[in-house]
Amino acid sequence: MEWKGRRQSSNIEDQRGAGGPGGFGRGGGFRIPMGGGPRRAGGGLSLGTIIFLVVIYFLLKMMGIDLLQVLGQGGGGQMNLPGFEQTESATRANSPEQEETKQFMATVLAETEDVWNGIFQANGVQYEEPKLVLFSNSIQSACGFASAASGPFYCPGDHKVYLDMGFFDELAQKFDAAGDFAQAYVVAHEVGHHVQNLTGVLPKFNQARERMSEAEANQMSIRVELQADCYAGIWGKYTEQKGLLETGDLQEALNAAVQIGDDTIQKRMQGYVVPESFNHGTSEQRMRWFKRGFDSGRVQDCDTFSNDV
Repeated sequence: MEWKGRRQSSNIEDQRGAGGPGGFGRGGGFRIPMGGGPRRAGGGLSLGTIIFLVVIYFLLKMMGIDLLQVLGQGGGGQMNLPGFEQTESATRANSPEQEETKQFMATVLAETEDVWNGIFQANGVQYEEPKLVLFSNSIQSACGFASAASGPFYCPGDHKVYLDMGFFDELAQKFDAAGDFAQAYVVAHEVGHHVQNLTGVLPKFNQARERMSEAEANQMSIRVELQADCYAGIWGKYTEQKGLLETGDLQEALNAAVQIGDDTIQKRMQGYVVPESFNHGTSEQRMRWFKRGFDSGRVQDCDTFSNDV
């Protein structure tokens, strides 16, 4: 994909180095299936944990460190201890390759902004641009706690796409889906969920699945995911029209869609498939709906709820 020298989005929040130790998902998020997902915090602290924290507090107090004062200073959750100056470079020692990937993500996000701003404006509606949050290891979102194992995901609660860029290494090595346009497809899919959120699809789905059985919710989830794939295809269509696609780019995206199909993942992970547990769509479905959006470039052709999938 020809991307260097193009506009980069300012809607990037780089939280790498700020997360705890180490898609599309349950709990309100929509993610690439990875065998995990955002987890909601809860459950409270045990008595043993409380006693441990009290002991730590007094030990730090004896060392001249007032933990309450440190916490009261804010600072994004970073603890500035005496003799240790935590700088931006210290918390984000990223390689040149990682920085280039970040710039690529910012460019892809900018391209999605151009596409969806244009489509929304053509329909007399204002498009709200989502944020792309880059994190490492783990992060807290409005949809709950997520680790890198969650895969990229979109959170309707804060209108943000969350991405640990280490996922792309796994996409290439574990899922055999390498290439910059495969990476772009992942981001465009999550932005597709944001479009669904703005148009009311996700709120209606989240309300409806509270009354559904697990099997019914899975079937509806497949339609939601396939529409996001189709929306990613629309973005791909406009990108092609700009002359940004290189030979093999479309095949990279189609291959990625195949490799993250429910059936392909289950065969890889457990050696057999359980169709009733599918919630993102088969490889054939995901590839077909991405290609449908790519071929037509029209939102009305992405109606996965009124058509057979």
